[in-house]
Amino acid sequence: MACSAPLGPVAILVLGLLLERPMHPYEMVQTTVARREDRLAKFRAGTLYHAVDRLSENGLIEVHEVRREGNRPERTVYAITGPGREALTENLERILETRPEEYPELYLALSEAHGLPRDRVVELLERRVATMRADLADVEAAVTEFRAHGKPEMFFLDGGCRIATLTAQIAWLDDLVDRLRTHRIDWLDDPDSPYLVPTQPNPATAPNAAADAEHLAQKVE
Repeated sequence: MACSAPLGPVAILVLGLLLERPMHPYEMVQTTVARREDRLAKFRAGTLYHAVDRLSENGLIEVHEVRREGNRPERTVYAITGPGREALTENLERILETRPEEYPELYLALSEAHGLPRDRVVELLERRVATMRADLADVEAAVTEFRAHGKPEMFFLDGGCRIATLTAQIAWLDDLVDRLRTHRIDWLDDPDSPYLVPTQPNPATAPNAAADAEHLAQKVE
């Protein structure tokens, strides 16, 4: 019977590898890195070894053989089981079909960015976009390499999706930075900003502060 609990990303990677052929954990690590599939999850060798132990305990993989090569230590080779195949299918279908509620930190930061000075936001977003451009270049290089080696596209569909997502986000952020830099977006630290509300109004200005707060609420709506 397949495990009904959702599997973590590294566990799914392990089952996917063993669906191809039996492997020992070190070979799994080498194969994952060689294929650049370590970009698909927060990946470390220790995490993979832990996932192998858990999958074995749950009966989703089993010992295929214990192999010794030359003077190297014995290595345990694992194979996927019937329940493991079912669990892999179940998890892949769930992930492909459903769109879970996600809370990207970028969205949170953008919603609260008005609390920072305009110039600082521009500076930080430019750094972020530079990193994203480097990531995009890496993925494009990997996809080009896969194609050059005749690797079927079905094995790197994630690359195309990642390129499309990064390209769209970079374009949007570039436009945002340009509009911020050219003051085409109002900002709280603008000298004449109608949205700026004193955080600690004194009694003499309290009525005006209340009016400003009401004005801000109306603008936001």
